[in-house]
Parts: sequence; C-alpha cells; structure tokens
Amino acid sequence: MGEKTVKNLLAAFAGESQARNKYTFFAAVARKEGWLEIAEFFEEAAKNEKEHAEVILKLLKGIGDTRANLQAAIDGESFEYKDMYPAFLKDALEEGATEAAKFFETVATVEKRHAEKFAKLLAALENGKLLVRDDIIAWQCRECGFVHEGTEPPEKCPLCGHDRTFYRPGHRVGQK
Repeated sequence: MGEKTVKNLLAAFAGESQARNKYTFFAAVARKEGWLEIAEFFEEAAKNEKEHAEVILKLLKGIGDTRANLQAAIDGESFEYKDMYPAFLKDALEEGATEAAKFFETVATVEKRHAEKFAKLLAALENGKLLVRDDIIAWQCRECGFVHEGTEPPEKCPLCGHDRTFYRPGHRVGQK
C-alpha cells in the first residue's frame, strides 16, 4: 500500500473514530432533551462510524491477535502518558490554559494506569496465569452471575454453560 493511501486511511480512521464519539455524546443530549428520534439516529450513525473505523483499521493491519493488540495498547498508552500529554501540558501552561493543563496532567495518570493494566494482562496471558490464582478467590460468570470459589474458574459454568473465559476474578475468599 502506498504512502498516500496509508496517510489517507489514518486520517479517515481518526475522522470516523471522532465522529463516533461525538455522535454518542450528541445522542445523550438529544435523549435528555426528549428528542428520541434524533437520539436514535445519532446512535445509529455512531454505530456505522464504528464499523467504518474497524474496516479501516483492518485495511491498515492494525488489528492482530490478543497478544499483539495488548502490546499495541501498551505502546499507545505509554506514548500518551510519557510523551504526548506532557508536551500538551507544557504548551497549555505556556499559554495560560490552566483548565486544559489540569486535564492533560490528570489524564496522563489514567493513561499510565491503562498501560500498566494492559502490561499486567499481557504478562498474565503469556505466563498462563490469566485464569489462575495462588489464593482461593471468587470467580463470577459474566453471563449469568454464578460464583465459583477456587484458584481458577471451572471449565464451563454449571448454570449457563459458558466457557471459563466468561469468568471475572473477584476478591479472595474471606475478604470483601
């Protein structure tokens, strides 16, 4: 794929992604104001924009397997908290934009936490510990709510039959 096409696809991805978020926010306003027909169309358009963005990202080979996607997320979040937001913070402070500066400073801490969580998930996936714990914990099925206590979830949920990957790790048994 040529350089111009890649550049155009990246711009299209950014535009579709931004439109999706804007339309979602606009839908909430319309819904709050009682304009359900308008809210529903904003929601429909947002869903369409999401699909467009997914097609573009696939064309750019930007969606891999879960390991590759976790690494891409780590890289993106790390760039944001280490480079992008500190540079934006500096610019905002120089221009006296204190509200924006506070946002850049604060959101960088969230992006750092995202990077750390993605890194933990990747490490757990790679070392086979994503669905295994040393202590007995409560595992809750995301589908039906069934709770299993153990060091790992059952192969299948005894209530709804979903696979073990539907379980969410919870607190250690005996703690809240």
